Amino acid sequence: MTDPRALAATLLLGGALGAAAQTVALSGSMGSDKALLLIDGTPQTLAVGASARGVTLRRLGDGEAEVEVGGQRRVLRLGAAPARVGGGAPAAAAATEIVLPMGPGGHFGGSGAINGRPVQFMVDTGATSVALSQAEANRIGLDWKRGRPAFTSTANGTVPVYAVNLTTVRLGEVEIANVAAVVVPSEMPMVLLGNSFLNRFTMRRDSDVMRLEKKP
Repeated sequence: MTDPRALAATLLLGGALGAAAQTVALSGSMGSDKALLLIDGTPQTLAVGASARGVTLRRLGDGEAEVEVGGQRRVLRLGAAPARVGGGAPAAAAATEIVLPMGPGGHFGGSGAINGRPVQFMVDTGATSVALSQAEANRIGLDWKRGRPAFTSTANGTVPVYAVNLTTVRLGEVEIANVAAVVVPSEMPMVLLGNSFLNRFTMRRDSDVMRLEKKP
């Protein structure tokens, strides 16, 4: 006969394990209905509505996924740091620091978003503002043709641009509102992260790592 005290202890332990917080990150997608997740560091492919390791995929969008753990829902963004979900822990304070490792060619950059749409950034301390190509602006749905026509000097001479205002720019887990940008006609492999964004931070470099600390 089962000892009631042992049974109660087992139930309590199971509840505690079920409520434990987990780290979940979105690392990619397969089509429009399957997400590639990292759950506590372990790769897992989930279809919308399916569950694994206590994580349920509720929604999959362009560069983001909504998951549920222990009754809590969280939106994960592609390329962002793993999110801690479940366990009834209080919400973490808004992130204020961006840490960027050095990439190929000695450049710093990372995944982020403009107006909620995923992009790849490269830090350019010599650029006055954020700069992106017309093709990239079209891809993320930016209505750049309503911007202010202007000209800018480049290594290839003076080129026409459109000055626009970005509602939000996010790099890593830090998001900045109301950021000036220009849309240029030439192709660029990444969005250049210029001083209209960088000036909102205190910047320092530690060897092969760049740290951006958000100003108060």
